[in-house]
Amino acid sequence: MIQQKICLLGSFSVGKTSLIRRYVDSLFSDKYLTTVGVKIDKKQLEFNGNTYSLMLWDIAGEDDFTSIRTAYLRGMSGYIIVIDPTRPHSYETALAIHNMVKTTVGDLPAVFALNKADLKPTWQLEAPQHQHLHQLGHPIVETSAKQNVGVDSMFLKLLEQSGDQHG
Repeated sequence: MIQQKICLLGSFSVGKTSLIRRYVDSLFSDKYLTTVGVKIDKKQLEFNGNTYSLMLWDIAGEDDFTSIRTAYLRGMSGYIIVIDPTRPHSYETALAIHNMVKTTVGDLPAVFALNKADLKPTWQLEAPQHQHLHQLGHPIVETSAKQNVGVDSMFLKLLEQSGDQHG
């Protein structure tokens, strides 16, 4: 069995907890609960002939006043940066987090999740921002925890990258 620590990172209220709840428990709630510190969930799955045990670290959101504790990042196999395209500030925060992670732990498998695809008409992500995300070289997945869109795919794209690393 392959153990992997996966961190979900991003601004406050971009949907990190909702994505994990949808993935682990197949549940969605409109109630917003702020994550304090870190919450850890577990998910086991078969992928490419291997059994994975994922430790999903739901890390409290980052904003102008609080930043992610780098100690939470130690030992992670990969990470998902969640962006809420209805809130342009979450894009800037995502880039800052991505740079911080690369500086702190180096190049790891990563996925950018553009969450709240069910609200796509209200997205405010501009074409240059989208292109810049593509240039960072990580998969970009449109997700909706509410409608269960892209949630499995987001985690599988992360595992594909780590599979590339393990041969």
